[in-house]
Parts: sequence; C-alpha cells; structure tokens
Amino acid sequence: MTLPEKYGRFELHELINSGGMADLYLATDENKEPVAVRILKSSGAFDFTNKKRFVHGCEVLSHIHNHEFVIGYIEHGKQNGSLYLAMEYIEGNNLKLLAADSDPVLSENIATVLIESAQALEHVHESGFMHLDFKPENILLSRNAALRLVDFDLALPKPETPIKTKKNPGTPAYMAPEQLLRQPIDHRVDIWAYGVTAYELLTSQKPFPGETADDIVRLQLERSSFQAPRELNPDIPATMEKIILKCLEQNPEKRYPFASVLVRDLEAALYV
Repeated sequence: MTLPEKYGRFELHELINSGGMADLYLATDENKEPVAVRILKSSGAFDFTNKKRFVHGCEVLSHIHNHEFVIGYIEHGKQNGSLYLAMEYIEGNNLKLLAADSDPVLSENIATVLIESAQALEHVHESGFMHLDFKPENILLSRNAALRLVDFDLALPKPETPIKTKKNPGTPAYMAPEQLLRQPIDHRVDIWAYGVTAYELLTSQKPFPGETADDIVRLQLERSSFQAPRELNPDIPATMEKIILKCLEQNPEKRYPFASVLVRDLEAALYV
C-alpha cells in the first residue's frame, strides 16, 4: 500500500503496527481529525474465524467504549473488500514497549496506571463482559499519561457462574490456572491477568515465566520457584504486594470477587 491512501471517508497516513491478524494505521477523517484505523489482513475468503473474531471485537467495543480508560469507538464496517475498525487515536505506546524501554512516562505514573487499568477492567465487567486478553500489550499510554484499554476480540459475555468455553484463546503467560487447565471460568480470570500485569510492571519479570502453556501451569500449581514481588523490588509497598498476591491466588474463590473491590484496595494502597 502506498501512503497516504484514501480509505472510504478516511485517509491512511502511516502504518503504526502490523499484527498477526490486522494492520493499524494513523489516519484522518473528512475533518482532518486524527483517528486510528485497524484493517483486517486478507487471509482467504474462507477464513471465517479471524473475520468473526474481528467483527466480534468491534461490536463489543461499540457497547463498552463510553469510559475514559477504554479506547474510543468511532465505527466499523467493510471498505475496499476488507473489514475495518475506526477508533480514537492515542499518540503513545503500549505498556509492554514502554516498560521494555524504561520510559519515564510509565515509571513516573505507575501508581495511576495500576489504578486506571483496574478501573478499565471494572468497567468491562460491569458492562457484562470478560476481556480475556488483559496484558500490558493491550494497554496504551499516551505521552501525557492518558490510559486506554484496547483489543476486545476475545471478550465474552460475563457469566453468572463459571462456564466452560469451546475455545481457549489468549496469551498463556497471563492466563489463570483454571483457563490453562480448560476448567470453567468467569471474570476472575481477568483479575488473575491483572495480577500478572501488575507483578510484571513492578518487577520487570513474569511471576510464572514458562516457555509453553504446560510449563506455565506447572509453575502456577507448584509455586516452588515463585518469588513475592517485594523480593524482586523492595520499593513495592507491602499493601500493593498483598493486592498482587490476592489476584494471583490459585483458587479463584480466594481472588478478588469483583474488580471494584480491587480498585478500592488499590486506591487505598497507592494513595492516588
């Protein structure tokens, strides 16, 4: 594709990111306002799985985007034979890249980031969904520290009681034991993923650093090599360590029952 290029009512200016399933472009609308346009990659007429997942993520976002810490939804549809999603444009980067670069915008705002990402998760749950792919890569932070949760392709309706899912997509390093063991799940798998994310952001290590899903679940269950966060970073407040450990309870019944309770404890622990 030669840029800039007209794409419906948008003009594509720059390829921001190219993932396995979609490309993300910086674009402008007819009023020259910046937007982000995500375009599903062509993968054959019969690749129904990716198409269905992409459209599903668009529809979920259209229902839940009215929150300050969730990426803003503009529209989705089909243009030039490809499926697309137009969203709010955030000039910044995801937490995974910011942490890898030791970017000061993350380190100087870490307490706020920890609280606001939990508030975003609280909103997703209260809107009736589980995110199911909560991780640093799916949390954007702008240059002035505005946070947005993104990527709802794997989200599912939040059940009243744990359910077995037909498929088990996600990122193993952030998946709860019951997920990896293909047991019934509910929104508390997102609470686990939050705990892994907070642990990683504060220690620069994953709590269960396996190479494969089998390795990870074995480490989760055995806990023989697990290190408490303050062993790796003594600057972490003891109250924050307690929150992370509660999120990482092997038994979901011992985790936070709701993200709202997690947010309450974070606000008390971090004085924000």
